[in-house]
Amino acid sequence: MKILLTGATGKVGQNLLPALLHDSRFAGSKVVALCNHRMLSVTDRVQVVKGSLADPQAIAAAMAGVTHVIHMAAVKETPDQAIDVALKGMFLLLEEARQSTSFCQFILIGGDCSVGHVIHGYDGPITETSPRRAYAGCYALTKVLEEVMLEQVQIQYGLNGCILRAPWIMEKDDLRFVLRFGPDQFGGPAWHTLMPAAEVAALAGSNAVPLLRDHTGAALKRNFVHVSDLINAILAALDNPAARQKLFHIAMDQPVDYGLLAAILARTRNLRPVEIATPFHSNWLDITAARAALGWEPSVDLEAMVEMAWAWNRKEGDPRKVWYPG
Repeated sequence: MKILLTGATGKVGQNLLPALLHDSRFAGSKVVALCNHRMLSVTDRVQVVKGSLADPQAIAAAMAGVTHVIHMAAVKETPDQAIDVALKGMFLLLEEARQSTSFCQFILIGGDCSVGHVIHGYDGPITETSPRRAYAGCYALTKVLEEVMLEQVQIQYGLNGCILRAPWIMEKDDLRFVLRFGPDQFGGPAWHTLMPAAEVAALAGSNAVPLLRDHTGAALKRNFVHVSDLINAILAALDNPAARQKLFHIAMDQPVDYGLLAAILARTRNLRPVEIATPFHSNWLDITAARAALGWEPSVDLEAMVEMAWAWNRKEGDPRKVWYPG
């Protein structure tokens, strides 16, 4: 087995590579990492190909003899890179895969932006057959198009593909800084877009924690997953016949309820909830299919995620940053 990783130096990739190399099921496997801006160390089991996803020669070199692809590289809100990285890169990978005599499986790591995240509402739990509904911006659009491209190549050529659609991926102390009111807030939404900037500034450095309300006034429910659970799902799908041409939601057993989250933090960390009205919709990614087909279960629940985030001591040189592209 020879596995190509794109995005190997990103949040998921940095956790997947060691897990893959230490998993006894893949003891004889070798890994090829396609890297552009940041590099990895070469070992007897890890080969590095330097180049862009938009470069046909780099893709051809990286795909030589590859049996499995795990495609994690992505762009965020960078329109100048969206076509080259997300669409051209995906197309070139699939072209090499469908023509290869060694190729076995293509795994795409998708995102819940494909179904609108909290921007669009659904009448019930979001399943793998729910309509794709991208929100504004190029990131959600590229994730929808990647999924569709893989599905169409599966139809056209019988390619063995699998999509693992994940929501916001948490690791280390991410959750703690998602809930900060100061300039060190990680991710979104930016509080000044939902409440007066002066109020945000007054809350910075205090013991306040946001309690988001959805468009109905109920506590917002938003989907998260811990990176360790996503890694386990990738390993469960890798070379698994049950994953053939399937789309799976990979998320926590229940979405994060901001009311429950605020209550946990009030009880365990003496933090004061601050209610914030939003136009968002509460959504629930249904993970029944992944349970049934892959035998996968998330292990990190909300209480555990809180404990991990507040206990983590981030070292110098380990920035809290979303790296796009990688």
